[in-house]
Amino acid sequence: MPLPMPKDLTSTILRTDFSDDAAWSAVQAAIDAADGSPHATCVSDPRFDGATVQALIEEEAATAEDGRLTYLFLADATTMADPSCPLLAVDLYDEPGRTCRVPARWYPDVSANLSIANMDFADFADAADDSGAFRGWGDD
Repeated sequence: MPLPMPKDLTSTILRTDFSDDAAWSAVQAAIDAADGSPHATCVSDPRFDGATVQALIEEEAATAEDGRLTYLFLADATTMADPSCPLLAVDLYDEPGRTCRVPARWYPDVSANLSIANMDFADFADAADDSGAFRGWGDD
């Protein structure tokens, strides 16, 4: 079964941790608060509970090429537990499995640029800090 496609020019945020519904609501609120524009297609489907990056890559690889995602964001246990709601961004195209964290504050910038192919996943992953999180370009 293919991974959920985003609506319009948004990005898919796939919930993979179902341990705390309040935390999931907080993640969605943080994403909405980061920017008033809709940049997210939030998917909360229990079949993805505990899904690993590798399992998602394999599922996407089995999808017809014209229906594949090039990246997605995961709301995993780390996302749910951290007040900055750092989503796990996953490259599914150039370097499948490459990841970096994107705190909610930076999600709209990353999502917008990836959704219109203005920038590549590597642009953000290469700019990640020592903790593996993209926190902007240092000009804010």
